[in-house]
Amino acid sequence: MAQDAANTAFRAQLVIPEQRQLYDYWLERAAGRAMPDRSEISPGHFPRLLPNVSLVSYEPETGRCRIRLAGTRLRDIYDCETTGRYLDELDWGDKRDYWLAAYRHVFEAGKPAQGVVRGPRVQKEHLVQYWLKLPLSLDGRQCGMVLCYDAFIPATDMADHQAEIQAISA
Repeated sequence: MAQDAANTAFRAQLVIPEQRQLYDYWLERAAGRAMPDRSEISPGHFPRLLPNVSLVSYEPETGRCRIRLAGTRLRDIYDCETTGRYLDELDWGDKRDYWLAAYRHVFEAGKPAQGVVRGPRVQKEHLVQYWLKLPLSLDGRQCGMVLCYDAFIPATDMADHQAEIQAISA
């Protein structure tokens, strides 16, 4: 019962419909467990979301996180192919510590996280990023991979988006 309330509260914080769609899918796959296994997630179940989806794994031998898969929208944001890169190699400017801490939190806590940040990286200050990080197990016990959804909205469109957020909240 308490877990259902926590899931409902977390979902209520997700303002982007695609975030809610992916979170609902993740919850369904978790089937009451803390997190689903990576093998239970199929990108074919959410093809429309794939441009904004990424999978990040933790490498205990190096203590680093590697992007295993990144959608095309992420390539557009980072101006390079991010698949195969380590998170600490990306050009985040003054947001570097923020992003590394966000991923570290999900890997360590094994719980979903979400947030909103202006200017996700250097030279992208005109964008607002709505992010969602969902833990996945590789061993049935602890988080070994994170399923991510990142939506990027021009700050100039935020007035329209704020009306949508208020309508959802009402």
